[in-house]
Amino acid sequence: QVQLVESGGGLVQAGGSLRLSCAASGSIFSTDTMGWYRQAPGKERELVARIFAGGSTNYADSVKGRFTISRDNAKNTVFLQMNSLKPEDTAVYYCNVNRYYGGKDYWGQGTQVTVSS
Repeated sequence: QVQLVESGGGLVQAGGSLRLSCAASGSIFSTDTMGWYRQAPGKERELVARIFAGGSTNYADSVKGRFTISRDNAKNTVFLQMNSLKPEDTAVYYCNVNRYYGGKDYWGQGTQVTVSS
């Protein structure tokens, strides 16, 4: 079983920065994909960024050049550095682990990010 705990959310002014962290307990493998999703009120959950085994990444177009995802396999942790935040980045951010073998998804409980204009 895998448990994910996010931290680092909060309230920030537009143009500011936040760094989200997600610590995973249980069996996480370096082959698993780790990522961040977000869900704004009244909208569907969407991919923000993910990082694959070996370190390759992909990002939503809306965050390219502003957000950076990274992972520490030794500590089973994934990070999301968010710079130049905009009010439209306001959402609950969820950590995700997707098993390479079997495709099972695990989710954290979410952390609120609010960007004021």
